[in-house]
Amino acid sequence: MSAVMITRKVRKWEKLPGKNTFCCDGRVMMARQKGVFYLTLFLIVGTCSLFFAFECPYLAVHLSPAIPVFAALLFLFVIAMLLRTSFSDPGVLPRALPEEATFIEMEIEAANGNVPAGQRPPPRIRNVQINNQIVKLKYCYTCKIFRPPRASHCSICDNCVDRFDHHCPWVGNCVGKRNYRYFYMFTLSLSLLTIYIFTFDIIHVVMRSVDNGFLNTLKITPGTYPFKL
Repeated sequence: MSAVMITRKVRKWEKLPGKNTFCCDGRVMMARQKGVFYLTLFLIVGTCSLFFAFECPYLAVHLSPAIPVFAALLFLFVIAMLLRTSFSDPGVLPRALPEEATFIEMEIEAANGNVPAGQRPPPRIRNVQINNQIVKLKYCYTCKIFRPPRASHCSICDNCVDRFDHHCPWVGNCVGKRNYRYFYMFTLSLSLLTIYIFTFDIIHVVMRSVDNGFLNTLKITPGTYPFKL
């Protein structure tokens, strides 16, 4: 009885030459430098936890129970957008295969001709027509491809990213075509959450100052808030 050898198919993300880390069978993609991302997550979760523990019990009783409910929904939305931005493919462009890279190099050498020794070779640019307009595509020496318009090579992730905006260390990923909308919603919702928490912190202090005075309010330790309703 002959043994049947089952060859496992190698996924594309497993042989990606860039500086990225993958998990969950390639569904999660991040840069290798994730320390600042964990700091971002800690700051958001820590700040909101203090707000829910020390501010919301008083505000829910003396003002409205809708305050912590809306804050929780906004907090969950911020975390969802952060994770979506951090774990998504920003629009990495595949590198040229060895055969394709060799063919492109031969095309470039044929177009430029022989460059005399000591002279700098001309820039590698390809002109293409898009919507009746001539667009110059720049050549990436690392990925061995002509990049589309607005694409750029990220030196941190070592990948060409379509519609590359920037590499954001706070989310631990590049911001490009496929995750820009999530990054925009993250920054917008985080700003709203920050204003929301700061506003109700001030309201909390003002409401307690009416009863106890401002100085006595400041003397109350945060740990006693839930027990002095």
